[in-house]
Amino acid sequence: MQQNKFFPEINGCFGFGCMRLPMAENGEVDAAQMNAMTDAFLQAGFNYFDTAHGYVGGKSEPALREALVKRYPRERYILTNKLSTHFFTSEEQLPALFEAQRAACGVEYFDFYLMHAQDAAIYEKFRRCRAYEFGLSLKEQGKIRHFGISFHDKASVLERILTDWPQIEVVQIQFNYLDYESASVESRKVYEVCERFGKPVLVMEPVKGGSLVNLPEKAQAVFDALNASRGRAAGNASYALRFAASQKNSCVVLSGMSDMRQMEENCASMANFEPLDAQEREAVERVCEVFRGLNAIPCTGCRYCVLDNDCPKKLLIPDLFSCMNLKTIFHNWNQDYYYKNILTRDHGKASDCVQCGKCEKICPQHLPIRELLKTVAAEFEK
Repeated sequence: MQQNKFFPEINGCFGFGCMRLPMAENGEVDAAQMNAMTDAFLQAGFNYFDTAHGYVGGKSEPALREALVKRYPRERYILTNKLSTHFFTSEEQLPALFEAQRAACGVEYFDFYLMHAQDAAIYEKFRRCRAYEFGLSLKEQGKIRHFGISFHDKASVLERILTDWPQIEVVQIQFNYLDYESASVESRKVYEVCERFGKPVLVMEPVKGGSLVNLPEKAQAVFDALNASRGRAAGNASYALRFAASQKNSCVVLSGMSDMRQMEENCASMANFEPLDAQEREAVERVCEVFRGLNAIPCTGCRYCVLDNDCPKKLLIPDLFSCMNLKTIFHNWNQDYYYKNILTRDHGKASDCVQCGKCEKICPQHLPIRELLKTVAAEFEK
């Protein structure tokens, strides 16, 4: 296992992102599989876990308490948590929220604590509530070891935040080969700001919510040809994870894994990490070219837009977009049945959108959701 080049307490450069977890049929986290995945991750030599108060509908923190904290000594793992905007409206609420997070996880301290999902609007709220001052005070008290942010906005906004708060030690950003030159996500530009300010990068969404695993046929053919030429069977996730980890300022690449197969494949790819070589980088660029020729909705399925049922019509926006992508990209015509009989059976149709714009204000991808819902409605409600 290679030593992490930024934080020696972290093993390697791969992390277990706990925004997506193995789920049982009753809607709860599958405890047995979560235990097994946690064991496999640690046995592979890794130790970095990432969660937040609202992940998996509030079930992520307790799941980690049961699978990790209660079963392993504190020195065996690194635990990151975040201060999320959904759970406070004033400075006075911050201490109780933090204590609730510690109790939910069952720990005395967090190794990393991040100001969560920072964009221009959320940053202003954090400033009004003196959230950054609160986070830094936690470090002074020994309740957190490292202070940072997670970020979802343009590079210019990040530059402002890092200028305002030089105490920031690390920045978590969305970074993957498909969003590298994205005009909305600005992965490359945001990464370059981190590099310019000397901030190590924690990578989220390296496989873009699974979009870089289940590739369209033409894109899959590119990696298949590369694998055949080299006599190996590298997985699609491996190329995505290693692309992110190949950047010189990349500290930890997170993967939200929901079953043991994903855990085993990703750990195998990252245990003896090697940066992408020239031939692999060329293949990745060809895959990007395929995607650029498609009309895909670049939703990652983070579900921020439906958190706490903010949508007045209870639209399952990420599911609607996934349904649209499966039909238009992968030509999965069963999506018509799924849309009509399952997806909108107990929730609103895309055409029910009242154009309030709440979803767009919180979308980390800055998607024009209202217009995209019109496209979905036109496709499925003919």
